[in-house]
Amino acid sequence: MLIRLKKERTHKEDRRLALWLATSAGLLNAIALGAFGFFPSHMTGNTSQLSSEVSSTDLSDMIFFGSIILSFVTGAIIARLIVLWGIIHNIRLVFCQILFVEGVLLTGVSLYEMYFHALTSNREIIIFLCGLMGIHNSTSTQLSGGRVRSTHITGTLTDAGISLASVLVAMLRRDYSKDTTAQKSQLKTHLTTIFSFMTGGIAGLLLFRWVGFNAMLALGLMLTIVAMVSIITVSTRVRRVRAAA
Repeated sequence: MLIRLKKERTHKEDRRLALWLATSAGLLNAIALGAFGFFPSHMTGNTSQLSSEVSSTDLSDMIFFGSIILSFVTGAIIARLIVLWGIIHNIRLVFCQILFVEGVLLTGVSLYEMYFHALTSNREIIIFLCGLMGIHNSTSTQLSGGRVRSTHITGTLTDAGISLASVLVAMLRRDYSKDTTAQKSQLKTHLTTIFSFMTGGIAGLLLFRWVGFNAMLALGLMLTIVAMVSIITVSTRVRRVRAAA
């Protein structure tokens, strides 16, 4: 799921990726809403809000929303640079390593909020979470070849609509070609991403109401553990293959 293999990725692998990363993105998005009243992944809305602030000439809010967008893009750039570095040096575990660092950073932010939470630092925490969302979305997008965008639900809904239209037309024409099968698989992947994000969002709000920032801490630990398990599993498998050879 978190390893880019030499063979082409299957939709089953991408759907597993969507279940984990889109759900975790939905969780973090909803927890941030509960904690700060803000969606760190909603870049369309944030860009629109920036335009609104420009028209109202509120310099403080203009800088804040501009920083949010810059942070998200910076996170995506950082993830891309790390992936390119991993490809150049043939490091198969690069995506696991990115997810591990993301989990550690989220765990650190959660602990900070649990013990030192202050309203005066809310904007800085939101900007930091937007950066993590950029890393998160960029990682899933690169790993799946663009088929799974864990935070970009607007684009995923558009892609799902395109796939659904293609499948419906193929059914009406009684077309049973490989292209139709691929469109059906792609539609299932998009629907899995959308469902996972929505489910994570609902769970995130409920969890934050029940346990507060412990919910964010649990999410950070979960991402860290998933990445660690993948790293250990793949490393062990590689050692066994080398030993057998």
